[in-house]
Amino acid sequence: MPRRFDPLLVNDPFEDPGLYVDLVFEKRAMLFDIGDIAKLPTRKVLRISDLLITHRHMDHFAGFDRLLRLVLGREKTIGVFGPAGMIDAVDHKLRAYTWNLLDGYDGNVSFRVTELDPSGETRAAIFSGHDVFRRREAEASGNASGLLISEAAFELRAATLDHGVPVLAFALQERAQINIWRNTLEAAGLSVGPWLRMFKEAILAGARDDVAVPVLWRTPASDAPATLPLGQLKQEIMQVSKGRKLAYVVDCAYHRENAEKIIRLVEGADALFIEATFLDADAAIAAQRRHLTARQAGLLARAAHVKRLVTFHYSPRYRGEGERLAQEAQDAFLHG
Repeated sequence: MPRRFDPLLVNDPFEDPGLYVDLVFEKRAMLFDIGDIAKLPTRKVLRISDLLITHRHMDHFAGFDRLLRLVLGREKTIGVFGPAGMIDAVDHKLRAYTWNLLDGYDGNVSFRVTELDPSGETRAAIFSGHDVFRRREAEASGNASGLLISEAAFELRAATLDHGVPVLAFALQERAQINIWRNTLEAAGLSVGPWLRMFKEAILAGARDDVAVPVLWRTPASDAPATLPLGQLKQEIMQVSKGRKLAYVVDCAYHRENAEKIIRLVEGADALFIEATFLDADAAIAAQRRHLTARQAGLLARAAHVKRLVTFHYSPRYRGEGERLAQEAQDAFLHG
C-alpha cells in the first residue's frame, strides 16, 4: 500500500513536542502542536495546511508567530483546530501586530480556526489578511463525536482529556483504499475508464450489491451488458486495503476517564505518538503534574492494540537518560 502519511517528530524528545505529518499525495502537511519549529525547513512549513493544537501551554503554541511570518503574502488558507479558547487566542496573536502594509502583498493568507469544547460543541471563525485579520464568525465543521475533518482521503478525530485544563488528543485515519486488479479486469474483458471512479464511489457510499454499475468493455459486443452488479465486480476485480491510522497524545493525567478516552481514540493505530514524561519511579510527581509516566504510556498503547509506540516529551530531569524512558515504555507495551 502506498505510504500516504509520512510522520516526523519535529524535535528531540526532550524539546518542544510536535509531530509533522506529510500527506504525501495531497501535497500538504499537518502539524500537531506548534512549539519551537526552528528545525523545520521553510519548505516544510509552507506545506502546512492544518494545525492541530492540543492546548495553549507555551511549548505547544509559541511557534505560531514563526509560521505567521513565513506564510504572509502567500495565497493560502490554514486550518487551526484546538480546545475552547482557540479562536480568542489566534485573534489576540493576530491583533498584537500592526497590519497597515498588508495591501503590499499579492497573496492572501487566511486562518480558519475551529475550537472544540469538552461538551463536544464546536465553533469557528475566519481571519483573512485581505480583511486585516478581522475576526469573522463561520460555520463549524466538527461534530459531537469529535470528528473535526472529513475528506475523501482521510478523517481526523479528537478527544478531550484532562491536564488540569482541557487538552485535545488526535487520531488521523486514512480511508480504506480500493485497489483494482488490472489482470482480473482484463481477464473479465473490461477496460480501464471513468466508470471505475463511479464503481469506487458506489462502494464508499455503501451501495447495495445489486446496484447496477455502468462498465466499459475492451471489445464491445452487441450482447455485452451495459452494466454489471456491484457485488459481482467487488468479488472479481478489487481488493480493499485498510487505511493507516496515526494518533497523537500529550499532556494528560493518568486516570480512568482519560485512559478510556485514549484507548477508544487510538484503538488499532499503526503508530501512536505519546508522551512518556516521567519514569514510573516518579509516578507521584507525574500525577501531581498531570503527565504520563513511560510505563503508563506503554500500558495504554498495549490496551489499545496499537502496532507501533513512539514516545517523546520527556522531562528535562532525565536528560541523558532518554533510553531509560523509551525502554520502560516499550517493556510495558510488549509485556504489560
